[in-house]
Amino acid sequence: MKNIITSLALAASLVLGHSAQAGDEPAAMDFGPRQSLTIVSGDQKHEFSVEIADSQEERNRGLMFRDVVNPSEGMLFEFESLSVSSIWMKNTAVFLDVIFVNEEGRIVKIEHSAQPYKLRSINSELPVTAVLEIAGGRARALEIKPGDRVEHSFFKASQ
Repeated sequence: MKNIITSLALAASLVLGHSAQAGDEPAAMDFGPRQSLTIVSGDQKHEFSVEIADSQEERNRGLMFRDVVNPSEGMLFEFESLSVSSIWMKNTAVFLDVIFVNEEGRIVKIEHSAQPYKLRSINSELPVTAVLEIAGGRARALEIKPGDRVEHSFFKASQ
């Protein structure tokens, strides 16, 4: 009987401990000061204030654990080299437009309103050097499309 009670107590503590950890969010991450980024679409210019994810740790975190992404804000994921890239929405509670950008700053693909918490990999299909994430629905609302230009110091065409 003592072994059964001990086993039940151990099982309960493991379940309770796991539940507490599962709901814990990691500490906030400092991505540094926000930077200005412009998307040029036809004769329209759309201004955004973006955080920069330029280290592996920052790219791994991205916009996870955020409750809101304001319409004029986003995150620019910068990569060291040109390659096919993919993202997922693990631990991401908001819909996002995922914009894949080549080294000249041209948009090559947009994943509109990627669904929160989905583990499906969203692939750029073509080589890119950056991914821009903005609030879900903004790209369509602003009529942003593949071929449009992203202006930021990271891109060759912007320098």
